[in-house]
Amino acid sequence: MWVRFLPRLLKITPSSEAAFSPKVRLWRYILRTKELSVAKNKQARKQPNAIQRYYRETVGELRKVSWPTRQEAVNLTYITLIVVVSMSAFLGTLDYLFNRLFALILSF
Repeated sequence: MWVRFLPRLLKITPSSEAAFSPKVRLWRYILRTKELSVAKNKQARKQPNAIQRYYRETVGELRKVSWPTRQEAVNLTYITLIVVVSMSAFLGTLDYLFNRLFALILSF
């Protein structure tokens, strides 16, 4: 396995830490805290807030939409208007006929 060929890393234990001078320990502490702060900054940059994420996802979804051409939109609008007007006329006629029928029945 390739793991065997990795060099053994020095394990720093509290007893081995005492062997280093205070300057070395200070520098190790500074480097360790910098690494942690850099890692936190990277993670913070990777996760945008909810508003940014919502905006980006919305724009991404809108790019996936296959938008109709202008001519297709006009044709679909005409079809919608024709269906709405014809259904309104049909339902209006039915309403008028049922109204007359019930008026005739109730007049007896």
